Amino acid sequence: MESKVSEGGLNVTLTIRLLMHGKEVGSIIGKKGETVKKMREESGARINISEGNCPERIVTITGPTDAIFKAFAMIAYKFEEDITNSMSNSTATSKPPVTLRLVVPASQCGSLIGKGGSKIKEIRESTGAQVQVAGDMLPNSTERAVTISGTPDAIIQCVKQICVVMLEVQSVTKRSPPKGATIPYRPKPASTPVIFAGGQVRADPLAASTANLSLLLQHQPLPAYTIQGQYAIPHPDQLTKLHQLAMQQTPFTPLGQTTPAFPGLDASPPASTHELTIPNDLCRP
Repeated sequence: MESKVSEGGLNVTLTIRLLMHGKEVGSIIGKKGETVKKMREESGARINISEGNCPERIVTITGPTDAIFKAFAMIAYKFEEDITNSMSNSTATSKPPVTLRLVVPASQCGSLIGKGGSKIKEIRESTGAQVQVAGDMLPNSTERAVTISGTPDAIIQCVKQICVVMLEVQSVTKRSPPKGATIPYRPKPASTPVIFAGGQVRADPLAASTANLSLLLQHQPLPAYTIQGQYAIPHPDQLTKLHQLAMQQTPFTPLGQTTPAFPGLDASPPASTHELTIPNDLCRP
């Protein structure tokens, strides 16, 4: 299978996308971008990293297959170097494998797995790498994560065989395109509060204003929402209820006075005032 790539696939341009955590991205970027610049120059592949303050980033590698293999080799060996350096200050005795996560269109995952898992089993046995195809699609996309782990050499051989499968799929899809366009996975920014049906708020970090809103909504689920982007916005007739609830919530404390559970929230219970109407005949002595 390698000969097929090395002899006839070098002039074929492929695009492979990787999903990386922020620390991994920082490693391949390097100080002042020196590492990724070197990878681009020595491999001949285009290496682009998605923008945004996201816990995960997409690294896109594009080029002829030989350039892609070189880029993957440099990334795999860089990650192994990072693992070795981290173990120098650790008590761990066994060295963990290098792990890369590919982002693959779901329409191509069937060919990668093969009938009854025969293809993925063949790739595992011939390369020595562990390959896992996620059962679920990545959020808001039609792509799946394919996790490869092992030694750098095993990963490189595994990527070569995956490229062969992708080339074969591309040749088939040109004759018979799959139904529906591929929706690429785009990581979402961190620290963005999202209101879910049922009234729960998730945010990181949990700011005081978000904590107050979370308490407000958890005690009064509002089932009617309008989806706008990644937010679930209550319908206009629900906003009045939100306002009424907000007036009953605990006010913020002065700056510097916080509680351990929710910074910025008053620890004392809120004072409440109730107005009662009593008939005159009950007020007579």
